[in-house]
Amino acid sequence: MRARDIMSTDVVCINAKESVFDAAELLLGAGVSAVPVINDKGTVVGIISEADLLRRVEIGTTAKKSWLARLVDSEGAAAHDFVTAHGRRIADVMTKEVVTAGEDEPLSGLVALLERHKIKRIPIVRDGVLAGVVSRSDLLRAVLSREPDQPVLQPTDKALRELVVAALENHPWTSKWPVNVFANDGVVHLWGFVEGEEVRKAYRVAAENVPGVRRVKNHLRGLPASVAMGT
Repeated sequence: MRARDIMSTDVVCINAKESVFDAAELLLGAGVSAVPVINDKGTVVGIISEADLLRRVEIGTTAKKSWLARLVDSEGAAAHDFVTAHGRRIADVMTKEVVTAGEDEPLSGLVALLERHKIKRIPIVRDGVLAGVVSRSDLLRAVLSREPDQPVLQPTDKALRELVVAALENHPWTSKWPVNVFANDGVVHLWGFVEGEEVRKAYRVAAENVPGVRRVKNHLRGLPASVAMGT
């Protein structure tokens, strides 16, 4: 799946010429925490968020700095703080460094951008013009759309056991010690020793993802200390 497959195309955005009061009204009315800022050509030029409107002179929330901080502060930094608190045009207070992506960006790339930049949404552009937005909720909907259906035909216990055994093999976490798999009417039992709770959990998750598995009973145990020391 790619950005175009999950992006919201009915995008709430605002023109850079508008005021911070217009932005605050839009954020509240749309029930969102941030919106893309565009110019007259529809090109994304920034993002305006709730965070950009927190330190405002109108409500007495401008940053209070100690005398030492003011002493070492550069003129540029002080000027920036003043504009952020007093500027009335969106173009003056918005975040200008916008992380965007194209319509062909795979979901793995979008998630990497969200995590790397610690953001909640990514404007999707087409030839520089805003085409949509992908948010974390869009990714959750994508996950939900892939919820597996129940199999039409339940595999036999023998076939199910073979499927589970195959699913547990050749992973970086696969135990050096034998793990026994039993299947009975869709219920899979796992027996053996593994190296730690995370590996035990990985075995359960891998088995749960096999079509036809209704439930997993995880009897796997951590390696005894005496055995682990000998490995």
